[in-house]
Amino acid sequence: QVQVVESGGGLVQPGGSLNLSCAVSGISVSGVDMAWYRQIPGKHREWVAGIRPPGTTVYSDSAKGRFTISRDGARNTVSLQMNNLNPEDTAVYYCRARGTEWGQGTQVTVSS
Repeated sequence: QVQVVESGGGLVQPGGSLNLSCAVSGISVSGVDMAWYRQIPGKHREWVAGIRPPGTTVYSDSAKGRFTISRDGARNTVSLQMNNLNPEDTAVYYCRARGTEWGQGTQVTVSS
């Protein structure tokens, strides 16, 4: 069964950076569509970035130019490098393989 474990979240000041990691088991990240989402409590879950074989990446308008999604086939992980963070980026971030269930997510808080 496919499982994902997100990590790397935390508290950062506006303008700061975080690198989120998603450890994946049960499926190869190199052979499936992977994506990052985020959700504010009470709000709709928002798609942030995606990566699909052979390595094509796509981003939401809010993420473009600031975030970078990548994968490491050897470690079977997917990362999201987030730069120039602002308070609107505060949310729980989730990674997900297409067609699988959600994990627990990792909290990102951007505040001074």
